[in-house]
Amino acid sequence: MEDSNQTAENGFILLGLSTIPNLQAIFFSLFLSMYVVTLVGNTLLIVAVRLNTQLQTPMYFFLCNLAFIDICFSTTVVPQLLANTLNKDVNISLLACATQMLIGLVLGSTECLLLAVMSFDRYAAICKPLHYNVIMRKKLCISLATGCWAVCIINSFAHVILTFKLTFCGSHHINHFSCEMPPFFRIACTDTWLNEIAMFVSALIIVTCSFLLTLISYIHIIKTIVKIRSTDRRHKVFSTCASHLTVVSLYYTTIMSIYLRPHSAYYPETDKDVTLLYNTVTPMLNPIVYSIRNKPVKGTIKRIFIRKIFR
Repeated sequence: MEDSNQTAENGFILLGLSTIPNLQAIFFSLFLSMYVVTLVGNTLLIVAVRLNTQLQTPMYFFLCNLAFIDICFSTTVVPQLLANTLNKDVNISLLACATQMLIGLVLGSTECLLLAVMSFDRYAAICKPLHYNVIMRKKLCISLATGCWAVCIINSFAHVILTFKLTFCGSHHINHFSCEMPPFFRIACTDTWLNEIAMFVSALIIVTCSFLLTLISYIHIIKTIVKIRSTDRRHKVFSTCASHLTVVSLYYTTIMSIYLRPHSAYYPETDKDVTLLYNTVTPMLNPIVYSIRNKPVKGTIKRIFIRKIFR
């Protein structure tokens, strides 16, 4: 009990990705570059939507929410990751760790639900174009976004409370680069069955249901695309939807591989690599795949830089 109390008081030590110096330098440069691209890409999207009234539609309303989540998600994890690559071990206090876990859970789960809502928005726009403005009215969009945030905040608080009610004994070294739930189950000296069941049920409801709703929406979208007579237009819409679905699938599958499996199947080194995909890669790709390639967004961004240059 004394060891467990000392662990709680002193916090935890995050072991990071690698202790090999050459790899640490590569990791630092790589993740810093990805972080900068994530911040710039998502910030430009939000600014473009704010400045161009033509972009203030339901689709871009949800995209701005997604961009905000991606900025915060990366900022919650990547600075800690960069600190881990520069230092041998990084000590993090109990409060800081709990806060990071809470914010990460809120943002990660909210993104899952928001991606499902965005797929429904694309379904309404492509499959029901004449009724789109009636279906995706402003009040509904705000309610959907608010609902996503509210559900995920309540859910995440419950998980963090359950996690830090566990007793941690012996070593307080966390074999990870950030505070995630599964690594904490490994160092707990009390039974974690309740935590694992809660995590599994939560992931099953939020992640799996969101993924299925997204998949169903895109199946209907693809059916509608096939009926388009113009080959060029059909190819353009299909390529856009395919890129969307690829990024969405990458995010959902990596989340499910971490949170939808038994405690015995936890592999620290593999899980760190998988976690990197939804913590760093997806937030970087989202603004590029969803919006930066769009002509209205690119036009607005170009005008912003032209004004800056002439000023």
